[in-house]
Amino acid sequence: MLNYDRLSRRPNTFRSFTGLELSEFDFVYEKVKAKYEEYERQRLSQKPRKNRVGAGRPFKLSLRDRLLMLFVYYRLYITSTLTSYLFDLNQSNVLKDIRKLEPLVREVMPIPERIYAATRRANTPEEVEKYFPDFKAFIDATEQEIPRPGRSDKRKTHYSGKKKRHTVKTQITVNKDGLIIHKAKHARGRRHDYDIFKKSRPRLPPGVEPTLDLGYEGVQKGFPELNAHIPIKRRRKDEKLTDEQRLYNRSLAKARIVVEHTFSRMKKFRVMGEEFRNRLKNYDMMTDIVAGLVNLRIMGA
Repeated sequence: MLNYDRLSRRPNTFRSFTGLELSEFDFVYEKVKAKYEEYERQRLSQKPRKNRVGAGRPFKLSLRDRLLMLFVYYRLYITSTLTSYLFDLNQSNVLKDIRKLEPLVREVMPIPERIYAATRRANTPEEVEKYFPDFKAFIDATEQEIPRPGRSDKRKTHYSGKKKRHTVKTQITVNKDGLIIHKAKHARGRRHDYDIFKKSRPRLPPGVEPTLDLGYEGVQKGFPELNAHIPIKRRRKDEKLTDEQRLYNRSLAKARIVVEHTFSRMKKFRVMGEEFRNRLKNYDMMTDIVAGLVNLRIMGA
């Protein structure tokens, strides 16, 4: 049986199974533990209920082991059948236990929504630079494959011409350190990056200049006040960029590699790196937690 006591004796294996150092896991656990009693009271008091508060079977696993199971599931994205075997738990209870704990984990993590709200309160240049060093921001979107939808209308709206698969898109905004400042709600795979930006763009503090890729072509004309930086594109096949233009594109690519590295960190949690098998209504909750885990490591909990 897999549990915290056994896995914590092997720190390297613990990191491989959860994506976290032991100290990081313990940090999150203490935060979850401090709020758990009140969280459970509120959860059990919600209506409608068939049984009185306190009725029903207790959790088989301890809070620490349920949190471990959640992170193992996110990191390895194994089936609930295998998860139930590893944790000696009934298969039907695996996702139930995870779903019940996710809102509390999200509450204690440094998720982008919370960091973005703090940036909106920044008034002085010093406060802004705390979140955006050198007043730089980097925006990009990534796609994740989903199973082929059963409904024909969803097959059309979620089909990505770029990936040739059915996908959902997630747009993030990071600073030069890779900290995820903003994460938009997931969008259908058919939607263009610039269209997502127009409807879900972050409101950056004055003076912060965003850097984007060619998927956002049109943002300079549509939002001139942002002073956005986008690579220069050749307009004709026979056209050649000047040496100065190539150097400019190269400097942008070198700067915005940070957002690609952040996506790589997020996709090491295979719940974001492989085909998403869960219901899409849970997608933003799960990716919020993944983004919070990435931020936790960057902030050095």
